[in-house]
Amino acid sequence: MKDILFSEDIVPIGEFKAKAAYWLEKIKKTGHPIVITQNGKPAGVLVSPLDFDRTLEKERFIDSIAKGLADAETGRTLSTEEMKGRLLDLGH
Repeated sequence: MKDILFSEDIVPIGEFKAKAAYWLEKIKKTGHPIVITQNGKPAGVLVSPLDFDRTLEKERFIDSIAKGLADAETGRTLSTEEMKGRLLDLGH
């Protein structure tokens, strides 16, 4: 995901509603997320479907690493030989 350009990528909700097709096309062209404001404050961020998928994928990856580290810290691990044995058992 590209960085937000504060001079170009922040839009009030009223303007977004009036020109939604324009803003969707802009996201497709530039790859920049659009910050939508309401009453002068950020209310939402519009990103491309590809950027959204990438963000979710990164979140799941980081979560799996955290779970693995937690398992290692609490001793919920297998030796290489134990793992090989389990994999061989699955093959039968």
